[in-house]
Amino acid sequence: MDFGILIPLAPFIMVLGIVWISKRSKLEEKRLEAATSQSAEKAAQYAAHTAELEQRVRVLERIVTDRGYDIATQIEALRDIQSVEESGIGVPLEIERRERA
Repeated sequence: MDFGILIPLAPFIMVLGIVWISKRSKLEEKRLEAATSQSAEKAAQYAAHTAELEQRVRVLERIVTDRGYDIATQIEALRDIQSVEESGIGVPLEIERRERA
């Protein structure tokens, strides 16, 4: 194979190689920037979620450590409220007509 014909084309091939490498590195930088911004956004979401969970734990700790607190009664009361809300039973507060005894 005769490489004599490639010698005059060598500068053009080098320029094309340099352009290709520079474009590729810019594309890689953009990809890294996008990944970094996504990571920062996820970290902020995790931080907010963690803060919310910490607040809930503080409330639960306060409930458990309160000496005069009847936990079982309160849990049952919350379950009763939840079951009423889920079933849709009960008397709405804005009812016009009243029951007579």
